[in-house]
Amino acid sequence: MSDISLSIAGAARRVYGIDRVWLAVAAALLLGALLAPDQTASSIGFAGNGLLQIAPFLAISIGLAAYAKASGADNLIAKVFQGRPVQMVFAASLFGALSPFCSCGVIPLIAALLAMGVPLAPVMAFWLASPLMDPQMFLLTMGTLGLPFAVGKTAAALGIGLLGGFATLMLRRAGGFAMPLRDGVGNGGCGAGSVRSEGEVSWKFWREDERREKFANEAWRTSLFLGKWLLVAFLLESVMLAYVPAEAIANLLGGDNVWAIPLAAVVGVPAYLNGFAAIPLVAGLLELGMAPGAAMSFMVAGGVSCIPAAIAVFALVRLQVFAWYLGLALVGSLAAGLSFQFLMA
Repeated sequence: MSDISLSIAGAARRVYGIDRVWLAVAAALLLGALLAPDQTASSIGFAGNGLLQIAPFLAISIGLAAYAKASGADNLIAKVFQGRPVQMVFAASLFGALSPFCSCGVIPLIAALLAMGVPLAPVMAFWLASPLMDPQMFLLTMGTLGLPFAVGKTAAALGIGLLGGFATLMLRRAGGFAMPLRDGVGNGGCGAGSVRSEGEVSWKFWREDERREKFANEAWRTSLFLGKWLLVAFLLESVMLAYVPAEAIANLLGGDNVWAIPLAAVVGVPAYLNGFAAIPLVAGLLELGMAPGAAMSFMVAGGVSCIPAAIAVFALVRLQVFAWYLGLALVGSLAAGLSFQFLMA
């Protein structure tokens, strides 16, 4: 192979190794600089200012995630799925509302739980509640949307977990969902180790070199993950504020439209990026006149059943369980939106 071919192959490998989100951001900014330079410069300034304002909450959330990983506190998940079914549903809902798993990241863990014979009801409770809230998201939501919205979404996560868990428990006792997993879905996956072993928790992790290194690695990984999605969200928010008519949002998803909350639940599935990116996006929608209940419904529906997560769920469980999961997500998001709208009225 010639030197030129080797250089091209090496460059291709380096480009492919770069996160595709960062590549997409760079390409979008380059295209924007060519087609709309003034708006691109404004969007960059808007995103920088947004990141600066949220930086204190971001730093705390990154520290919490890195601490949980380095200390081994995430291994305590094994204790949540021990006990009687009713107790497990309560524990799984509460833990799910506080655990640091996203809608896609929870999938391998669910596969391991079901493959190990953990009852479907507490797994469903954890499955529904986990993507909606965690300590990181609570801090970022509070910093961007305010404390009432952060508390409301936490309550929604707990509520939808309890709804899904007990509804599944009743259906399971009636003989449904005897075999939830698809044929060929086996044991294992990322997160399985936390289920199989409680592990050793070292709260003073800084005393061990290996754990200090794990803290640094997790902090860096989390910073990159949150940074890229928040940057995307702030850039989208700036474009949305510039080009989307405020009257259209107010009419479609405003408080006077009786269909605002159901529509937000439906729109939330394809339009949703992830829980972190949705926070500043929803902030922009609220500024354009979106009703608070519709915003809550959008975030709950999208968090549980966004397209990437739904595809992963579909590949994991049988069709009946998948349809049940989507139905619970829709009912739960509507209930959360209506409740929040009533409380905020």
